[in-house]
Amino acid sequence: MKVREIHCKGFTVSLQFNPKRLASTGAKVDDKSVRERKCFLCTDNLPKEQEGILYKDSFLILCNPAPIFRQHFTVSHIDHAPQVIERSFGTFLALAEDIAPEFTVLYNGARCGASAPDHMHFQAIPQGRLPAEQNADDKRRTVPKKKIGNVSFLVLPNYGRRVLIMESDDKEELGTLFARFLGSMKRETRSELEPMINLLCSYAKGTWRVIVFPRGKHRPDVYYKEGDERILVSPAAVDMGGLVITPVEKDFERTDERLIESIFEEVSMGHDVLERIIAGI
Repeated sequence: MKVREIHCKGFTVSLQFNPKRLASTGAKVDDKSVRERKCFLCTDNLPKEQEGILYKDSFLILCNPAPIFRQHFTVSHIDHAPQVIERSFGTFLALAEDIAPEFTVLYNGARCGASAPDHMHFQAIPQGRLPAEQNADDKRRTVPKKKIGNVSFLVLPNYGRRVLIMESDDKEELGTLFARFLGSMKRETRSELEPMINLLCSYAKGTWRVIVFPRGKHRPDVYYKEGDERILVSPAAVDMGGLVITPVEKDFERTDERLIESIFEEVSMGHDVLERIIAGI
């Protein structure tokens, strides 16, 4: 791996060259490709060397075979169930509590970052390593938007992409308000499909914090260009959190602040749309 920092308008990202992530970044996730390949998260198709820890009788905690961090885990459902967060949000919060303070749990939506959109899974990474987590801790950076019951809603303004933060010490109420947020997002986007979101969840001092990156697009236009114009960046939760992965070395060398700013703006939900969604919760 190689890592370097890029300073953008209002935020900083780390850029990581990681050639082992090529399979994930370049994954074909269209319906036809997914149907025609074996699901690599189903227990029958795991590598013979792969061992796991059973969690709550329904998930397996596995070592990620192409880690971004020294400790990087995939937490996959033991059944072949679709990647839908609402059905497993309670487990998402419980897992964040159980593996705190060492780890943050993340979720990539089926249409914006999950390399296995047909199999329910989370990931776990070292807590506090992403710039967005560090900035969410900084009260000078966050702006409160509203509070409903025991759940606070905050945003990170002037951050290059839209970020919504939900905090609460009440797990059940947080689950209820998250479902209302999804409902508001569906109404605003006029879609019954799961909204395009990436999530980071951490637990500390009795409080859950869910960082939401609402998306408007899966991959930027530059991902689909031909030849030397192509930049292989496919933003998911880690990237939106401020650690941008480039599996191709020449992309790592030539990516600059203008490209990062344009990619984030292109794939993120619009500011006005998020404001309406928050108002509709």
